[in-house]
Amino acid sequence: MRAVISGAGIAGLALANRLHHHGWDVHVVDRAPGPRAQGYMIDFFGPGFEAITAMGLEPRLRELASPVREFSYVDDRGRTTVSVDYELFAKAVDGGMVSIMRPALEGLLRESLLRESTAGAVDLRYGTTVDRIAGGAVELSDATTLEADLIVGADGVHSGVRSLTFGAERDDLRYLGMQTGAFVFTDQAVFEQVRGRFVLTETLNRQLGFYGLDGGRVAVFTVFRTDDRALPDDPRAALRRTFAGMGDLAERALAQCPPSDEIYYDQVAQTVTPRWTDGRVALVGDAAHAVSLVAGQGASLGVAGAYVLAERLRVAPSVPEALADYERRWRPVVTGVQEAARDRVTEWFVPTRMATLLLRRWGFRAMKLPGLDRILVGPLFPKGHRSVAELSA
Repeated sequence: MRAVISGAGIAGLALANRLHHHGWDVHVVDRAPGPRAQGYMIDFFGPGFEAITAMGLEPRLRELASPVREFSYVDDRGRTTVSVDYELFAKAVDGGMVSIMRPALEGLLRESLLRESTAGAVDLRYGTTVDRIAGGAVELSDATTLEADLIVGADGVHSGVRSLTFGAERDDLRYLGMQTGAFVFTDQAVFEQVRGRFVLTETLNRQLGFYGLDGGRVAVFTVFRTDDRALPDDPRAALRRTFAGMGDLAERALAQCPPSDEIYYDQVAQTVTPRWTDGRVALVGDAAHAVSLVAGQGASLGVAGAYVLAERLRVAPSVPEALADYERRWRPVVTGVQEAARDRVTEWFVPTRMATLLLRRWGFRAMKLPGLDRILVGPLFPKGHRSVAELSA
């Protein structure tokens, strides 16, 4: 059986790993010229962590993780307004959580795929796109044509496979009124200030987040509210303009913001599409169900959804039946996360009102009180009623 996967990101590589494990001939293409260095730090937990563990990759995941001991908010003078021991969050998911850069997670999956692949079983091509799908034939931008039993769009929120299969993007993207950027810079003074911590600015309508990596490197992510969906021609200039006047920590980061082509920048949006599958074509990860930055589970759901799809393909009588079953089982899981992000999480994540900011501050402070920690932390890391193993069975 042969699969062609468009997208060598987290979901695409996770699916390629599992299909190769089950004996498929796997071809992965990606429009980028090579592995992406841009990205931001994520807290990886939930169904994706369960899937990574089932794939035997948990030890390597923990090796690549960035240790975090404390979660803090700071004001524009750099003063800590609230801090929480990160162990409280890990306990809420029974230790099944790591903080890791998205490129590192992607690298783990790529490393595993290429290490385990046998001669000719995995073909990974960068700088290549799927240009046309005709039945079981996939025409690529490098002038080659592949016959495939399975064609997968794992190519993100602006999925080309989704457009080729289901039509133009139209209303598939639900803009959440925010844009985000992420970059890495080197500053020993800032590194010492945020080492071992996840530091967020306590501000309205805009926010900066900082993680200390290693060697004086600091990972930064930004998010701000705007009604304008159009992305700027110069993301670096846009970030410097939007986040000016937020104190010394922000100013040092903005002063060392790299060129625009080294910044990850996009809308904060969800993918909401009526169908994920059609015949032998399927969508996974953000191409099917982006939950947005504010939901905080996109990478986890991407890995877990790919795992569920691969396991259904292993046992179903036919590819179309496997795809339909995957959508039936997995859609309710991600729909719940998307709805929670729209209805409750967005205002909490980037407040528009001082009342919400103060309520959030006191909520985090209350987590330190005996007996309240699990009550208050639990809702931040909701657990599904069915495990990935059950959804795959």
